[in-house]
Amino acid sequence: MAWRSHGTSNATLIQHLTANALITTPRVASAMSSIDRAHFSPSAPYRDSPQSLGHGATISAPHMHANAAESLLPYLSPGARVLDIGSGSGYLTCVLAALVQPGGSVVGVEHIEALREMGERNAGKGELGSQWVGDGTVRFVRGDGRLGWAEGAPYDAIHVGAAAGGIAGVEGLVGQLKRPGRLFVPVEGDDGMQHIYVIDKDEDGNVTKKKEYGVQYVPLTDAPA
Repeated sequence: MAWRSHGTSNATLIQHLTANALITTPRVASAMSSIDRAHFSPSAPYRDSPQSLGHGATISAPHMHANAAESLLPYLSPGARVLDIGSGSGYLTCVLAALVQPGGSVVGVEHIEALREMGERNAGKGELGSQWVGDGTVRFVRGDGRLGWAEGAPYDAIHVGAAAGGIAGVEGLVGQLKRPGRLFVPVEGDDGMQHIYVIDKDEDGNVTKKKEYGVQYVPLTDAPA
């Protein structure tokens, strides 16, 4: 249904994503409505398709951002701490911040300084994002996303916007989850195909991994030399 969800404004994009059941909860609809995608997408911001950001990075299609937010929603309560790895344009970082207010915080991690700066700059284009960057509710940092961001751990929820090279490669991120907590991450299998994994840690530290639908993301790697 994604191909039928394009909008001519942020409002119509959210309406179409909701009508096509790509957004399924009022909280996610409200959060995505509060963050104008035009501040984060270099072109055609209201098309339900990915857009290049340069530096080998993309801003994912809106339906993917909606699905990630819906999946993580049970762990996005007010006051929650969230890690957004591969924060790119900063769009989903701000949507996640909207979902954990009041009192929550989000750290966006990028491995290229120009992308880190882009996310911070884009967030500052909107009233909410500018406020959150100013008061530390949203932080954009440079680091190796494969290592997470230990400074703010543990996190209620972790989103990864690039494909890990195997399920074993996300164990360090699982270690930065709270009990309970959830990780949403694309993973490339031995066959070269990528799938979304939703990984939960319960109150006792037990971990379950659920393989979901196929995707195509840029790889989660270190910065180019």
